[in-house]
Amino acid sequence: MIYTAIDTFYLTAEQLKNSPSRRDGIDEATETTLQIYGCDLIQESGILLKLPQAVMATGQVLFHRFYCKKSFARFNVKRVAASCVWLASKLEECPRKARQVLIVFHRMECRRENLPTEHLDISGQKYVDLKADLIRTERHLLKEMGFICHVEHPHKFISNYIATLGMPDKLRQEALYLANDSLRTTLCVRFKSEVVACGVVYAAARRFHIPLPENPPWWKAFDADKAGIDEVCRLLAQLYNLPKAQYISVCKEGGSFSTSNRLWDSPSQPVPKEVASNGPSANDDTGTPKGASAAMSQESGKDAITRAPLEKAKESKSDEESKSVASEEPGSKSITVHKAEAGGEKAKDRDRDKDRGRERKKERSKSWDRDSDREREREDIERERDRAKGRGYHSRDKGHLERSKPHSSREREYHSSSYSSREKDRRRHH
Repeated sequence: MIYTAIDTFYLTAEQLKNSPSRRDGIDEATETTLQIYGCDLIQESGILLKLPQAVMATGQVLFHRFYCKKSFARFNVKRVAASCVWLASKLEECPRKARQVLIVFHRMECRRENLPTEHLDISGQKYVDLKADLIRTERHLLKEMGFICHVEHPHKFISNYIATLGMPDKLRQEALYLANDSLRTTLCVRFKSEVVACGVVYAAARRFHIPLPENPPWWKAFDADKAGIDEVCRLLAQLYNLPKAQYISVCKEGGSFSTSNRLWDSPSQPVPKEVASNGPSANDDTGTPKGASAAMSQESGKDAITRAPLEKAKESKSDEESKSVASEEPGSKSITVHKAEAGGEKAKDRDRDKDRGRERKKERSKSWDRDSDREREREDIERERDRAKGRGYHSRDKGHLERSKPHSSREREYHSSSYSSREKDRRRHH
């Protein structure tokens, strides 16, 4: 089990030899070829998408990390390479749209496989399927890495190392070229970035015949060891001795960016059978010897007599076969008639289903109309009630206001006079 953490995704040579691709029966040469091919796709697509080198380097590192956990037989190289470019562009804050990535990879495959160049229709079903595959593969990438996509490249160490050693600028440029080429190998998952930087600096110095300090050893100042530097140089020399990588179909799943899937990811087509008419003629040509016709012409009358009943038996057999064929013809006709009747019944059932569906739709529309009418009536009734309530409140307010109005002078005099007469009556009574 390979556990992923920040800046700790490094494997040994034994673990790489026991990779999932090797367990699926893929040999070392095929695995190396597919690794280089996928990195070439990432590099070329990054150039066409006008991405910086950091994005392409991150994409190649993600590519190698993914295939350390998954097999080339289960995940297609081209789909994984496209997803690595798309994910790396977002990680390095130079995002590109999925449409742009798919169009670039479609164009590259047409050129590499010598296929007719066709425009990828964005509104077509093929584009929708490719986009879904791109998103699905990106999810697999993030899942296998535990969403830890931290990548540290050796490029940022090279300039500091060369400045510390006091080397010329041409050595720095050559070391950067070697660092870019080292991403096609598994060095990024075997050694830390400091060791890879020391290895490419040492290889560049050997190429330009520039001596490096060895007393004390210069690599100890940069936390590297001599064995790691030698292994980096060995893998780079092995990379430059290999031919140009070509695609090898080992993936079991189908689908591609190409216009036709028959060139790869498709099962092998069976060999076409020979024409039946050619078989008997060949057997006739090779079945009888050359002198058989002459021998048969020289047969005696006894052979002719014995041959006559055989011919009659053959004729009787042919008559029986013709009768059997004639007897079978009405049955076949009845079968076709039954099939036609079954097809007519199916068509009738379909028409009935369509009619029922239309009636249901009409009933639903009618019920909706009824519900809408009922709702409107309810709303009108509620509005009328609200208006009536408002009128009642207004009338009550008016009565209250009339009662609370101050009395006029005449009313006051009337009330006062009535009060005074009542008092007089009470006093008289007492």
